[in-house]
Amino acid sequence: MQRARIGTTGLEVSRLALGTMTWSRDTDDGEAADQLDLFLDAGGTLIDTAASYADGGSEALIGRLLTAAHSRGDVQICTKAGIRRTRSGGVVDASRDTMLDTLDASLERLGTDHVDLWLVHQHDATTPIDETLHALEIAVNSGRARYVGVSNFPGWATAQIAALAGRRPSIAATEMEYSLLQRGIEREVVPATKALGMGVLAWSPLGRGVLTGKYRHAIPADSRAASEHLSGFVAPYLDDRAGSIVEAVSIASDGLGVQPQEVALAWVLARPFIASAVVGARTAEQLTPSLAAPDLRLASAIAEALDEVSAIDLGYPERR
Repeated sequence: MQRARIGTTGLEVSRLALGTMTWSRDTDDGEAADQLDLFLDAGGTLIDTAASYADGGSEALIGRLLTAAHSRGDVQICTKAGIRRTRSGGVVDASRDTMLDTLDASLERLGTDHVDLWLVHQHDATTPIDETLHALEIAVNSGRARYVGVSNFPGWATAQIAALAGRRPSIAATEMEYSLLQRGIEREVVPATKALGMGVLAWSPLGRGVLTGKYRHAIPADSRAASEHLSGFVAPYLDDRAGSIVEAVSIASDGLGVQPQEVALAWVLARPFIASAVVGARTAEQLTPSLAAPDLRLASAIAEALDEVSAIDLGYPERR
């Protein structure tokens, strides 16, 4: 699998990252082990997780796998902090004490003394940005994180934190939802990252699973859309617009003799601003087609057709 640099930093990661949001909840230790083996055998290196995934269960499972079957040097770990668990649910909290306490807990669960990329999971409108930046600086200076970045930040906040950070340390990356079904970052986030030398990691590049085509005719009983805790996550992409895009992807995949997810991922990976796309699956069997996507090059006619059917409206002030 090819590798790419994160923005203008020296950090190189695999073009696909292994997503672990469902690990320890919908994906057990055995299935997770099979996925990790498959991913590493394909040349993948970057594992994406977060302290809030399964209340730390995802990180703990990764730690068990690295202890039992793999060397820490085989993988790069990206994790996130900034969502504090309360009795009523998760609360966005990027304060210095919460960020650093969460990082220490993540390192313990992962069984490592550092992570390769540490991200602020979500923009916190109440904590001063300098305080969050101080937490990132402490993490890097103490060796607990090699590189730092953000996730799910709007364009203005992405530019703000990167500009204020300067080189103390620099903000290396942002992880954002991006797929044929969700191209909103093209309005302001992508221009900001280009101007500030940041890399972009795409989460849910398969449109929350919809671009696999599994929902074309019905909702499978074992799918995320049928899950009590994930149905609301998938529902926004089961409308008529999404259906048109899914059909276009399916037509392209039929013509090429590949799976729909290969086409959808190849389209994302061809975007020049994307360093890596995070792919998650419940089973190793579901993961397999995605691992072929980095080698697929879409003909210009196919890429242009997908561009057109998925195009977003750009208006003032992005376009006048």
